[in-house]
Amino acid sequence: MITNPVKLFRSSNSTLPDATDVLIIGSGMGSLCAAALLVKEGLGVTILERNYLPGGCSSSYERKGFVFESGATTLVGLDKGMPLAEVMKQTGISFPVRKLDKPMKVILRSGKTLIRYENLSQWIDEAERVFGKKGQKVFWEECYSISKLVWNVSSRQLNFPPDKLTDLLAIAGNVRPADVRLLPYIFSDTLALMKKHNLETNKEFIEFIDEQLMITAQNTYENVNALFGATALCYTLFGNYYVDGGLIRMISAFTEYIESHGGKIFYRTGVKKIQRSGQGFNVETNDTSIQCQRIISGIPLNNLRQIYSFKEEKLPYKEMEPRELNSAFQVGIVFKSEKKFDCLHYQLHHQKTFSIKCSGSIFISLSHPNDKLRADQGYIVASVSTHISNPDTWKGDKSIVLKEVVSILIEHGFFQESDIVYMHSSGPKEWESWTGRFAGFVGGYPQNLQVKPWQMNSARLEKGLYACGDSVYPGQGIPGVALSGMIAAKKLISD
Repeated sequence: MITNPVKLFRSSNSTLPDATDVLIIGSGMGSLCAAALLVKEGLGVTILERNYLPGGCSSSYERKGFVFESGATTLVGLDKGMPLAEVMKQTGISFPVRKLDKPMKVILRSGKTLIRYENLSQWIDEAERVFGKKGQKVFWEECYSISKLVWNVSSRQLNFPPDKLTDLLAIAGNVRPADVRLLPYIFSDTLALMKKHNLETNKEFIEFIDEQLMITAQNTYENVNALFGATALCYTLFGNYYVDGGLIRMISAFTEYIESHGGKIFYRTGVKKIQRSGQGFNVETNDTSIQCQRIISGIPLNNLRQIYSFKEEKLPYKEMEPRELNSAFQVGIVFKSEKKFDCLHYQLHHQKTFSIKCSGSIFISLSHPNDKLRADQGYIVASVSTHISNPDTWKGDKSIVLKEVVSILIEHGFFQESDIVYMHSSGPKEWESWTGRFAGFVGGYPQNLQVKPWQMNSARLEKGLYACGDSVYPGQGIPGVALSGMIAAKKLISD
């Protein structure tokens, strides 16, 4: 096998500086987008990463000579005007991708199979074939129209959500007449959108919507407002891509750009404590300290509170408790196969009763058969995951859950047990160990009907302290955290 990109990655060994303009904690996708935009403006940026590789949940790792994805396995956001595409356009960052003809295949509990095509008309035909013609066309046309406008507005309104008068003035100056179309959806839920098109009694369709929202919004249709729900349901109607060698190659493109523009990245360097120091901050790491004027926290807000005491007794953000969050049970499998899979991403709705409380589906991502950076020809690397609720109290038996997952994959014809070359599994504790994320939660703060967009956690926490990532606006996924990084950089520069 060609040397994999994880082994090609080299951490810098330079000495941590005494001071920096901007210190960024964590090297997830939000942090890297913010850092790239800041170094482009000539600011001195230092990134501290507790792990030995960058990228957080959007990275890759190596086991037994094979490359596995850390978390996110679908790459969306490269379409014109979307956040990641905007960052790449402004910086010139690029990396090789394969565009997927079929973003996802879904197998329902009934055994029916449907393809989530990127082309809207093709997808509507497929949805009508499986769920019946009633309401499908108008529902998906409305959702797609909402999602396109959401991304257009989001990449333009980088002062949102507002927490200063200057933010409000900037937002007002960027409003366009078409934007007002989004207002009704902010005060409605996804269920109301379904009722509008007489789809609320279509049981199979409702199950499909719920499981799709769980992997994109971390919640179910009655708990997600129509604005976020429509956008989350339409991510397969935009370009979906695959990166040979894993997402670490995308991450490496960002780290190379940041370092080539004077930024510094330090690995195996965790932050123990942050204290106010004059007009700036003193940040204690594993074995030294660094002074900085401004900080961007790319770690979850729950983690930030453990290392920093805010000036006010009341937190400047709303923090979710473990019972409100999700972790994942993930399995990495390598199997021998000459089978020609016509899709790389699958969602299997299952009828089995798991030994853990999880969602009603499992999500599978396969390596591309021509990707020789992740595995030799004839081998497939699969990343398989399902949700775990109440991650802080999870005490499941991983070996039992692993058998349950494997049995479903065998049942659906992905492989035979004798084809398996290697596999490993992880739960909340492993997620917390790998990423450092509070209680091992993944996927971000779930979308919540009670929290309107302007009430979501802002990138600006207090003077000189900012945040990005999936616990601040707008939330989950690579497009979401890329946007959060853009917003953090914008607010920092404007301050």
